[in-house]
Amino acid sequence: MAGNSLVLPIVLWGRKAPTHCISAVLLTDDGATIVTGCHDGQICLWDLSVDLEVNPRALLFGHTASITCLSKACASSDKQYIVSASESGEMCLWDVNDGRCIEFTKLACTHTGIQFYQFSVGNQREGRLLCHGHYPEILVVDATSLEVLYSLVSKISPDWISSMSIIRSHRTQEDTVVALSVTGILKVWIVTSEISGLQDTEPVFEEESKPIYCQNCQSISFCAFTQRSLLVVCSKYWRVFDAGDYSLLCSGPSENGQTWTGGDFVSADKVIIWTENGQSYIYKLPASCLPASESFRSDVGKAVETLIPPVQHSLLDRTDKELLICPPVTRFFYGCREYFHKLLIQGDSSGRLNIWNISDTPDRQEGKGELEMTTSISLQEAFDKLNPCPAGIIDQLSVIPNSNEPLKVTASVYIPAHGRLVCGREDGSIVIVPATQTAIVQLLQGEHMLRRGWPPHRTLRGHRNKVTCLLYPHQVSVRYDQRYLISGGVDFSVIIWDIFSGEMKHIFCVHGGEITQLLVPPENCSARVQHCICSVASDHSVGLLSLREKKCIMLASRHLFPIQVIKWRPSDDYLVVGCSDGSVYVWQMDTGALDRCVMGITAVEILNACDEAAPAAVDSLSHPAVNLKQAMTRRSLAALKNMAHHKLQTLATNLLASEASDKGNLPKYSHNSLMVQAIKTNLTDPDIHVLFFDVEALIIQLLTEEASRPNTALISPENLQKASGGSDKGGSFLTGKRAAVLFQQVKETIKENIKEHLLDDDEEDEEIMRQRREESDPEYRASKSKPLTLLEYNLTMDTAKLFMSCLHAWGLNEVLDEVCLDRLGMLKPHCTVSFGLLSRGGHMSLMLPGYNQAACKLSHGKAEVGRKLLATEGVGKGTYGVSRAVTTQHLLSIISLANTLMSMTNATFIGDHMKKGPTRPPRPSTPDLSKARGSPPTSSNIVQGQIKQGWSQLAAMHCVMLPDLLGLDKFRPPLLEMLARRWQDRCLEVREAAQALLLAELRRIEQAGRKEAIDTWAPYLPQYMDHVISPGVSAEAMQTITAAPDASGPEAKVQEEEHDLVDDDITTGCLSSVPQMKKISTSYEERRKQATAIVLLGVIGAEFGAEIEPPKLLTRPRSSSQIPEGFGLTSGGSNYSLARHTCEKVKPNLRCFISKIGTKSLNCNY
Repeated sequence: MAGNSLVLPIVLWGRKAPTHCISAVLLTDDGATIVTGCHDGQICLWDLSVDLEVNPRALLFGHTASITCLSKACASSDKQYIVSASESGEMCLWDVNDGRCIEFTKLACTHTGIQFYQFSVGNQREGRLLCHGHYPEILVVDATSLEVLYSLVSKISPDWISSMSIIRSHRTQEDTVVALSVTGILKVWIVTSEISGLQDTEPVFEEESKPIYCQNCQSISFCAFTQRSLLVVCSKYWRVFDAGDYSLLCSGPSENGQTWTGGDFVSADKVIIWTENGQSYIYKLPASCLPASESFRSDVGKAVETLIPPVQHSLLDRTDKELLICPPVTRFFYGCREYFHKLLIQGDSSGRLNIWNISDTPDRQEGKGELEMTTSISLQEAFDKLNPCPAGIIDQLSVIPNSNEPLKVTASVYIPAHGRLVCGREDGSIVIVPATQTAIVQLLQGEHMLRRGWPPHRTLRGHRNKVTCLLYPHQVSVRYDQRYLISGGVDFSVIIWDIFSGEMKHIFCVHGGEITQLLVPPENCSARVQHCICSVASDHSVGLLSLREKKCIMLASRHLFPIQVIKWRPSDDYLVVGCSDGSVYVWQMDTGALDRCVMGITAVEILNACDEAAPAAVDSLSHPAVNLKQAMTRRSLAALKNMAHHKLQTLATNLLASEASDKGNLPKYSHNSLMVQAIKTNLTDPDIHVLFFDVEALIIQLLTEEASRPNTALISPENLQKASGGSDKGGSFLTGKRAAVLFQQVKETIKENIKEHLLDDDEEDEEIMRQRREESDPEYRASKSKPLTLLEYNLTMDTAKLFMSCLHAWGLNEVLDEVCLDRLGMLKPHCTVSFGLLSRGGHMSLMLPGYNQAACKLSHGKAEVGRKLLATEGVGKGTYGVSRAVTTQHLLSIISLANTLMSMTNATFIGDHMKKGPTRPPRPSTPDLSKARGSPPTSSNIVQGQIKQGWSQLAAMHCVMLPDLLGLDKFRPPLLEMLARRWQDRCLEVREAAQALLLAELRRIEQAGRKEAIDTWAPYLPQYMDHVISPGVSAEAMQTITAAPDASGPEAKVQEEEHDLVDDDITTGCLSSVPQMKKISTSYEERRKQATAIVLLGVIGAEFGAEIEPPKLLTRPRSSSQIPEGFGLTSGGSNYSLARHTCEKVKPNLRCFISKIGTKSLNCNY
């Protein structure tokens, strides 16, 4: 998938909820969302209603190790940002509203605790994150960029910090950071706004260091009710200190020998302490601990044994006594939503959330009492409550007699060239099925629901038990035979399959444990190794299995610990194996001899040397989340750079194919419109399947197939020019007259070049060899002509059918729905469709099934796909009430695809053309006999008109009428800045959809909304004058705007390469609260925001210039040094005038200018 293309995921979860062993819990400030992190690296968002009902909403992917801590990262009420940290040093900044990753970084240290701290500098408020963990200081990190600014360091007895708290002072401008080291020494730092505003300064040393003899500290909490007390919880006791001089006020032992894991203040005179087995105790503090009491500090100086003991007030116990694999995580939160709430939230290893509401706890003088649990829910319970149950990818083919649970899919691989998904199951069988067809069965209504065993599929049986891994080597490297599929199972065997005939070719039984991984050696290995695959087993052995010789040529089985990484050193003929204990084994591949076994720094250097020798070294044995992240981020930069060149060749090849049809079918677009990725949150889970739809690739494939259809109307030179130019819309800005001129140039100058590429000597030799092989090998000849399954279908149209049916907002326009069903061939969803959102660096949020259930209870339904309603009410209304980012992506996708289908001939999902792909185009002189035998042209034209009108109505409804049909309370409008960054998208259809959506949204928000947009983005306009008079600029400076992008050509190119995989659009929702002259970290970021501001203000000025004329003020003479009218910092419409002048300066060549700056600064990755 292209790096900056529009990619939308749809996920099929299956009936078994993903494992979610909770390691961290957080409640957002608005009290509406609970955030949980798990040991497998995922983050779950749970919606919390006012009635304390909990519903899981989304699962966030991006971390590759256990989540160690969560913290809020913004104090703004309209934005809910959180930051997460993992054991591997990763930090991510997330938007809780839609699961976008806004920023991420990776440090060489592990954080175990993060606290948010906000301070004011003038009128601006800055956010900082104070982090502590496995290092002897406190790191102060910027809450927006995640850059380390400075550190709080200890002079005396530096050690790891076990817990930390921030004491805010309302009397002075100084705030105090109190921390306790692992050795029981209390550290105090004074933080002022002057210190917080500094960057890259000398470390800040502590003001005080005092031993308080608290070993194994679990938490420190400052009492916000009294502003005077400090609670320190250790594993065997807890103590209350005076925050003034840190003298001991009160102490309490553990109950029944249990281990405390944390605590907090419930009120001024009550504390809650919880244990590692999930129990919580509320204690009433003695009067000597209360500043309002006359006997305050009366026990200071006494021994711990003689202090007045606290009285247990009540007990909070778990109702379920299920066995847990690790201690539950408990946290106390309080805040004000519709009322002041105090909640104790606990998450355990089974993915269960328990909530106690302790706001109205009455005083019990009689002694101990037990508080009832308010809410308890797990992910699996949320899945089980849904009707229908969440679907897996091949549930209809995996039915077990006398059982409600289908067979679990334990391994998967997708073959894009054939559109087939290969699924290995827990009973040892392997199913080959068309991916789009089986997804349609799971998600959409239709005749297929009445057919048993649909779609047609092939089942391979050979493994005696669960299939653990699958590999299709030809997809990784073309040197492998495309017939071969490799599978490994728990029965210790590796099997070679012929996917065309369904035969088992060979069984390798060389390992002594279940097969955990199958890998492909790199290209530059020896000739013998190149035809091998590498297998890894749980008995710590590694094998090289030759597919050509059908034997194991090397078995490395002396490893003492589990294998973590396999790397290659082809130049030295070495296979390098890294184990979990840090040891590295170096094996000679040809001889199978162990060259050396090393530990320590030498082992690290050897692994790093392999990376230097082969940048694409395979490291697939790490956590499953790593594989997912690599699958999303490892995109070909070279292919991206040469995109226009490839599409130009496609245009020329289309020309040649139409003139000389005997050269074969048209080449396919290099990127796949559909990719299926199997992921696991935990190794024991069944596969979750994510379908990634690449909108740009789908548009290009549709137009390419349209150009190749046997239609006489497309053979005339004029129409051929149009069709060929249309098929190139995705990549090289070939529109209008430029396309016609370039078409002639391609015809004359590139034809021979393409012919050479198509018919060079090497390919002729390969063709001769292939023919000889077919003659000598009847099996190979049969496999070449035999399809993978009995069903032949058009993969591109099927993909478009599935995608459009899921995106369309059903139930809002009955007439249009009938047209979609009867004329266009779309299908209604019959269950909840869980979409996803890709964001920066391969991070991803996936909606959980039933994500809209809580919203339905509160507001009678947020308009979301697949909501189960009454038959008369419709099924789903799109995901346009989830978040603004999701709305933007989905509207861009459905409008651009609808316009593409409207421009095509017979673009309906009903008819014979859906059964197979386009045939070879006829010669220009050959009449279209199939069309001549068809229906009369009059009726055909009428049907064509109805189809085109249907797609036009579909696009118009989603572009203009959706807010009125849904209602503003159920519609989250698209983000203006995301649309502006698509204003000059490289794909013409997406570009036109973005432009239409932006203009429609600007009209919808009316004058007040446009004024707010201008005020927000005016500060980001390029500044070419002294900063004192900015954001205004002079007329002369404005004339230099068009030259600005080219002025930094080399730098811009470098920045584009560096940020090629950075998803800028996904960060756009966080700009409205940015202070006006805020520091921008990089020149790339500055250019990106400048370009966005120029587009937005230019469009507003061009379309709505009449309403933003400056107010009629009294004119007065001005000196020559004054700023031109409309560009000063005057009141009453200065930014309006700024938009108007921006438009006037940019309007003559707005599109040309944006096309220049767009390729450098408007790259918008998803």
